[in-house]
Amino acid sequence: MSLEGRVIALVEDDPIMGESLVQCLSLEGCHVDWWRTGHEALRGLRSSSPDLVVCDIRLPDTNGEVLYRQLAATSFVPPFLFVTAFGNVDQAVSLMRAGAGDYVTKPFETGGFIARAQSLIQRHPVGRKEDALGVSAGMREVEAALRRIADLTIPLLITGETGSGKEVCARFLHGISARSKEPFIAVNCAAIHSDRMEFELFGSKGAGGQGFHRGFAERTRGGVLFLDEVCELPVGLQAKLLQLVEAREFHRLGGEQLVQFHGRIICSTNVNLKEAVNLNRFRQDLYYRINGFRIEVPPLRQRAEDIPWLLDLFFDRFKGAGQVNLRGISTMVHEIAYEHAWPGNVRELRNRVERAVAMAAADWIMPADMFPDLESDLHPILAAFSTLAEVRESAERRQIERALKQTNGQIIEAAKLLDISRTTLWEKMRRLYIAGYNEP
Repeated sequence: MSLEGRVIALVEDDPIMGESLVQCLSLEGCHVDWWRTGHEALRGLRSSSPDLVVCDIRLPDTNGEVLYRQLAATSFVPPFLFVTAFGNVDQAVSLMRAGAGDYVTKPFETGGFIARAQSLIQRHPVGRKEDALGVSAGMREVEAALRRIADLTIPLLITGETGSGKEVCARFLHGISARSKEPFIAVNCAAIHSDRMEFELFGSKGAGGQGFHRGFAERTRGGVLFLDEVCELPVGLQAKLLQLVEAREFHRLGGEQLVQFHGRIICSTNVNLKEAVNLNRFRQDLYYRINGFRIEVPPLRQRAEDIPWLLDLFFDRFKGAGQVNLRGISTMVHEIAYEHAWPGNVRELRNRVERAVAMAAADWIMPADMFPDLESDLHPILAAFSTLAEVRESAERRQIERALKQTNGQIIEAAKLLDISRTTLWEKMRRLYIAGYNEP
């Protein structure tokens, strides 16, 4: 795999090491964003979307672990490749278990470093091949619409409540399109101060002949520029975005030369843009231009069929980075999840599963792990108290059915997944009245 065209974020305060890594990665065809402090990196990473973060564990104002955990609190975390001295290997290993990615110890060979970077980017998934966005009718319609327009250049507007998965949809479209090898640049318009937005979005010609700053639009190249919470873009800057959409060109801040834009623009919002237009918060002409094709992502409460699929998805993801001995999620959790209102949508479900995987004290994730904020003794689902035997049987039944589904009913393969013998699996299926088995 080549690193050509990849965007790498570098967090390194040592100027000699930083210059060396920038040169090394640039020779591989990467674009490198270099930040020298954790504060700068956190601000930059929250408004960008690199393919990989190369980060020194020791930073002047914080450390790599704090930076990673702060970033992990957001909806998307790129893979991290930590650079560390031998004395900090234990901390690096701990971060790997938390899902960070990989690490290299100083001094290291360039070839090995590049190989680690390539491996991390290759393993980082864009989306699932099957049921990429969900199994509900609503999300299948969204997926089908995204597939139809994947290779068009027309702007796309994605609407939906906070946490419903708008950025996930944008990344899915990028991943299945002909632009997939080009950058995906995500910009949170609400996270960047209005005074710096033009500089960050369109770049600057520089000062005193000292070069120029490439903004998000320029760094997109032939990829996707994703403007999240586009309604928060300052009204004065909306005219410049309109020029970008219509003429596919722009000026850097303070510059006179036009820069061509070759990417595709995807915007998202959780507010009613028509109302924003009526309130003079959003330009009407810009609204009609970015609304060339619109997709609305339904909230989780309107697509309950996705809840078990999402529970399994996030359980598998976080189990690999946490407690590998966990066996599954209790059916009682599923029952409560169906009744829960999910005001935070998919993001809330993801965070609850992540916490439950980290905090679970038993082999199965139970309601107290997933919903510690609920009054368990008052919850109607939990009012009908089950015996341990009933809970165990229900959990075993669900896990066996899940294994059979994953292996297309192949008993031997399902037994391997469950780490039990074929005979034991047959007996459990007979006892639990699970259809679809043959006598040994």
